[in-house]
Amino acid sequence: MPASTLPPASSPVSPGSFCAACGAGLASGARFCHRCGTASGETAPPVAAAASTAAPSGGLAGVLPWGVAFVALMALVAMVAGQNFGAAKGSRIDGSSNAVATPSIDGPALGAGAPGSGARAPDISSMGPEERADRLYERVMIYDEAGKRDSVVIFAPMALAAHELLDNIDLDRRYHAGRIAEAAGLADLALAQSDTILQNDANHLLGLMLGIRAARLAQNEDRARRFEQQFVRVLDAERARRLPEYDMHRAEIELALGRARTTP
Repeated sequence: MPASTLPPASSPVSPGSFCAACGAGLASGARFCHRCGTASGETAPPVAAAASTAAPSGGLAGVLPWGVAFVALMALVAMVAGQNFGAAKGSRIDGSSNAVATPSIDGPALGAGAPGSGARAPDISSMGPEERADRLYERVMIYDEAGKRDSVVIFAPMALAAHELLDNIDLDRRYHAGRIAEAAGLADLALAQSDTILQNDANHLLGLMLGIRAARLAQNEDRARRFEQQFVRVLDAERARRLPEYDMHRAEIELALGRARTTP
């Protein structure tokens, strides 16, 4: 599977421009809306824009048309929105109230970031591309682990778009993109990221872990087991390489190892 290339970032906007999604005023040169995260110059919401403008040879995974991935994600957004409509306050549906500052992500200074607290989320337009992508990845992972499904589908399109805009994406951030896709239920996109990692580094533990997760999401247990067998076989040699991303994802590696050793 050929490795993908990434499209150039959006051009800056002129003074006095406004966000096409929420109407907020944009500072000169801002690439993202400080209020909702929409890329500057968008004439449609981020999901629809990404679906309509992705080139076959560009984007985060050239092997999978971005339009298909985002159409699937839009369907998921619509499903969750339908479940959330009319839900009583305090119900199990978390809703869009999670689009506020999150202390574990944004820092203790924003700990009062509940609706009406007056706390403001960080201005993502002031962040560098890598920091923006990393911050959105962390947010999606926290919501996914907490079971906040509707918040995942709210933030996953922004997180994927942030990774797509990176000039150079390393294997660690490609793993992040795959995990975001997995959290959003996009098994094909997650598998594409796994395949691209493994094409660059055939035994990379993050590529194998992502392959296991994505294959199980796609209900392909045979493929998941093949990934697991390779993971166990190369684990010691890979750990000896002491790659920084292995240290950052140490807990996930241990979980994958435990699962691989107990799966029949």
